[in-house]
Amino acid sequence: MAKGKFITLEGGEGTGKSTQSSMLADALQSAGIDTLSTREPGGAVGAEEIRNLLVKGEVARWEPLTEALLHYAARHEHLQKTVFPALEAGTWVISDRFADSTMAYQGYGHGLDREIVTRLHRLVVNGFTPDLTIILDIPPEVGLKRATAGEEDRYERMNLEFHQRLRAGFLDIAGREPERCAVLDASDGITEVQNRIQALVRVRLGAPLP
Repeated sequence: MAKGKFITLEGGEGTGKSTQSSMLADALQSAGIDTLSTREPGGAVGAEEIRNLLVKGEVARWEPLTEALLHYAARHEHLQKTVFPALEAGTWVISDRFADSTMAYQGYGHGLDREIVTRLHRLVVNGFTPDLTIILDIPPEVGLKRATAGEEDRYERMNLEFHQRLRAGFLDIAGREPERCAVLDASDGITEVQNRIQALVRVRLGAPLP
């Protein structure tokens, strides 16, 4: 049995990742591809518990290195309990955020030494990479107005400068790995953005999408 494909959606707050991930999963499922939709931090029981520590509470709750360690602890659980078994079974996995978010948020946003993040990545992820990463891009001041996280608003409450560094980080990551990453303008309507996402998945991964 062929392994499944791993697709990640990345971007700042309010870019529509959760909505677009769900829509893409539905489209792939309708096309006859067994698909699993998941998220980070989270996607496994232990990882969801860690998520609560990261996305709620005071803005200054954690030091940047502590945040990165928590994210990678959750990521290890997510990969081992959810992502790897699904891919081995031939299921396509779509994740709302993955490792690029840690580099962007903690490395670029918080200014944590990026070599530390890289070392954590090597230790936990060990060379595993998404087949396709779609970065949804929008000016942070627009995205923050769109964001509706409810109780999970710790990152949304960080200052605009943080979110500007975050956006620059995602764009820099995409520029360094164009064979894996694609940047899409997320300021257009939901359907238009989804059509562009499906076109990318069709062209790059051969999915039988319209």
